[in-house]
Amino acid sequence: MLKAPFFDPNKSYTENWEQGPFNDFADGVVVESPLESGSEPRFTFLGQKLNYPLGIPAGPLLNGAYVKAALDKGFDVPVHKTVRSRVRESNLWPNVLGADIPGDLTLEMAQKPIVVRNAYAEPLSITNSFGNPSYEPAVWQKDLRECVAHAKPGQLVMCSFEGTKWDESFTPEDYIQDWADGMQLLKDAGVKVVEANFSCPNEGAAQLLCFDIPKVKKVSQAIKDKIGDTPLVIKIAYFGEAELRELVKEVGGIVDGFSAINTIPAPVVNPDGSQALPGAHRVKSGICGHAVKWAGLDMVRRLKALREEYGMHYGIIGCGGVTVPADFKEYRDGYLAKEIKDAYPNA
Repeated sequence: MLKAPFFDPNKSYTENWEQGPFNDFADGVVVESPLESGSEPRFTFLGQKLNYPLGIPAGPLLNGAYVKAALDKGFDVPVHKTVRSRVRESNLWPNVLGADIPGDLTLEMAQKPIVVRNAYAEPLSITNSFGNPSYEPAVWQKDLRECVAHAKPGQLVMCSFEGTKWDESFTPEDYIQDWADGMQLLKDAGVKVVEANFSCPNEGAAQLLCFDIPKVKKVSQAIKDKIGDTPLVIKIAYFGEAELRELVKEVGGIVDGFSAINTIPAPVVNPDGSQALPGAHRVKSGICGHAVKWAGLDMVRRLKALREEYGMHYGIIGCGGVTVPADFKEYRDGYLAKEIKDAYPNA
């Protein structure tokens, strides 16, 4: 049975930012760590000690209040929603709608309209369309400093950033510098592992930045040159076999980790067939939730296989479709070869 959400889809982005989180995330109850007092965290990720490698990806954690609530509820790796180097307004409401997808959203299915509505049921899939809005850096840096200070031993606050071509005067070099400077702002706020959101449109075009591998390489290198030994994770979409191999080969030795996946874009319509989200640029919208779990799992398995093949050492964050505890276990099992899982189903 679905529980009441901590982000209210019936409210605007601004209302959620100012008033949230809601429901169980607002009850003030702190979930105590299962570790015995004085014991060390059991897991290590990108040099950081973790109580448990479970978090919430960039998206629903709009600001520090949401991140603090996630930490208090035992999510040890919350990722603050994507921010930018300047103020950017949110897409018009609605931003979240339930998607009528009973099973997997295959790439073929995503070429056709998906019916969405203001109703939610299990298995839960939604579309979300915010446009990565952002408050000014002074606001979100304050949030991040407070989040990092709020985290207990064994918890890690991450934050996602997106570089932006702010106007026509921006050169390609300016755009790359915006990424690098923005990541430095995250680092200055105390964030120990930063995430570059390459899974959103490239400079306002339809193509996602993560598929422009030469540009991903240039941006990633510029970020690493700027932030030094601070670990860099890049957020990517679903890749075909050859494209993923090329991406890993080109940037797997530059970045410190991959996060996969974000969403699968598809046309979204109301039950009567009309466009569901207002705005000419919102005919398509990202689908997330249960329907895209297959894609996240597939990417985790292939990223692991390529890491071993190339002798690389990057970390892997698997996300997409985790709505119940069994989904998390599927992602953990994704690090095991299929043959081992078949032979040892309880591993």
